[in-house]
Amino acid sequence: MLQALRHSTAVIAALSLVGCAAIDPPDNLEPVDSGGGYQAQYRTPHVTRAEAEFLRSPALNAEKCTAPPRGGEDGKGSGLAAVSLRGERITRNDLIDIRVGEDETFSGDYVVSRDGTIKLPFLSPIAAQGRSTGEIESEIANRLLAGDFYSDMPRISVRVADFASVTVGVAGAVFEPRAVEIGGVPGDQIDDRRQAAMGASTEGRNLSAALRAAGGVRPDADISAVEVRRGGTLYTLDMRGVFDGQNAVDIMLITGDEVHVPSRGCFQEDLMRPSPISPPGVSLFLSNLTQPATGNAPSAIGRDVREVPYGTRYLQAVIDTNCVGGARATSANRSSVLFSRNPITGVSVVIERDIEDLLRRADRDDYDPFLLPGDSIACYDSTVTNVGEVGRILGVLRF
Repeated sequence: MLQALRHSTAVIAALSLVGCAAIDPPDNLEPVDSGGGYQAQYRTPHVTRAEAEFLRSPALNAEKCTAPPRGGEDGKGSGLAAVSLRGERITRNDLIDIRVGEDETFSGDYVVSRDGTIKLPFLSPIAAQGRSTGEIESEIANRLLAGDFYSDMPRISVRVADFASVTVGVAGAVFEPRAVEIGGVPGDQIDDRRQAAMGASTEGRNLSAALRAAGGVRPDADISAVEVRRGGTLYTLDMRGVFDGQNAVDIMLITGDEVHVPSRGCFQEDLMRPSPISPPGVSLFLSNLTQPATGNAPSAIGRDVREVPYGTRYLQAVIDTNCVGGARATSANRSSVLFSRNPITGVSVVIERDIEDLLRRADRDDYDPFLLPGDSIACYDSTVTNVGEVGRILGVLRF
């Protein structure tokens, strides 16, 4: 019996060591090795450290672009659409302050109805949805004159007292395409002085706010031709200036607007940086080392580690999760795995990296991918630690 136990123990040890020495690399449906993944940085260049030359991933990413950037050169996404949509536009549920001279009959606060109209006493409903306050002032004046309420043009003031939140649909190359509600008063704090003041202002109903509420634009987005459909008319906006410190096309949206961001079909590294239309950050799912820590809490894997800025690369996150460093004798030769998903096709991809190789190769940027929202990272211990674990288990089995 004792001899059989010893034989079983030897077999377990041999199998364990073999498993540590050779583990099959993960398979993927996408042609990752040739650079055909969502980003070419998913590939592992099959060259030695001495043969590493120029970086090829940016060129491989650019080769997959299906169309050149569209902009003012061909009339698409020019400033004409932005000019026609510029300024404050009224939408349903907005609170409007209307004053007609000293006339108390028509003066007062009005809420834009669900049908997009303002209903003044003795007048037929006045269209307000999508219109400016100046256009509404002219419409009220004409109605009062036509109804013989005044013989001369009355003095009229139309001002927004409070902007309501709006619901718009966002589709296309964003991380979370869906209907989003934007605007309104953020939080539960009320500024009494602003509430008592005349007029209102908001940035919460801007196009950039809608794109961020939908998860932000993806790296494959064609931001030179962002489409906004309003009332049956399609407008095309060039938002490339957002990344250059210009925000002239950040128009104000109204309820019922439909936003569509076309895709270029390629990974654009220039879009992997914070901006008003990028994701607010990347929330990671992490699995830390079993040795020396038994969980994320002892390894200081808190919220600041799980949420990293947009544009963070894989190696930065691996270091952030305490998977790098320590005693070389026991901590070197660790590996880590990245779990991601192609946002265009929805197909998952798994990438495994030897951390020491990633640290030391000069061409590391060729296979150090950018992190995307929802990515997961798992760390594996070094070979020495794995052997130690096998020995500990065998010791337990022995006694």
